[in-house]
Amino acid sequence: MDTSPWRAPLLWRGAQTLARAVVALIGRLEVTGDVPAELRRGPLILAANHISPFDPVVLAAACHLRRVAPRIMATGGLFRAPVLGALMRRAGHIRVDRGTTAVHRSLEIAAEAVAGGSVVLVYPEGRIGLDPGMWPERGKTGAARLAFASGAAVVPVAQWGSHEVLPYRAPKGMLRGLARALRRRPVIRVHFGAPVTLRDLRPGVPGAARHATDRIIDAITDTLAPLRPHEPDRPRHVDPGRPVDLSRAHRRHRTG
Repeated sequence: MDTSPWRAPLLWRGAQTLARAVVALIGRLEVTGDVPAELRRGPLILAANHISPFDPVVLAAACHLRRVAPRIMATGGLFRAPVLGALMRRAGHIRVDRGTTAVHRSLEIAAEAVAGGSVVLVYPEGRIGLDPGMWPERGKTGAARLAFASGAAVVPVAQWGSHEVLPYRAPKGMLRGLARALRRRPVIRVHFGAPVTLRDLRPGVPGAARHATDRIIDAITDTLAPLRPHEPDRPRHVDPGRPVDLSRAHRRHRTG
């Protein structure tokens, strides 16, 4: 059996290079923070906020700048697309069929990938967030369970500005959004934060996964705050097609 660490296919590295060109054409990408050198090739979990359909392009570009080639846990709908699905599979990304029993198998595959030396990118919220202030929502426990199963470090990644490129309901309104972005060239910021400490939590103990999830979401929120200093409550750019859902509002869990 081949036990060598996973290495990103040329297809995926080429796609990351293309993502940098696309983001540079549409906006101005600013990437701050870093991934520790010893973690760039994995094992590692990147946990990011999710604010726009354009997020995967932005994160692919930002990760390329930080010499990281993550395998993305992405919705099953992308894998069902005739051409895109094949490309996603060949690039090594991981399919997640939300709302089905197969989602547990997705976590198993992701845990095996991380244990094998991969960097895996997850969106702990499990969807594009619908908080009216566009702050991270209460997360699903999948990212925490992945961390427990693999023992890998979790690095929070915050992004801001991608919501000004593509609307929530894309592809509806996509051309209008791209045309606006080409004119205005919005600043798109990405920050890699400090690894989240989960060592004091014991897997299997009731409530451990929820505590770990809250800690990860807190870290993403704290990493996001400096990226939007002039928009502390509500974003300046409001997408009228974006619904609002307060049922998953996240309350920060401070520890001192």
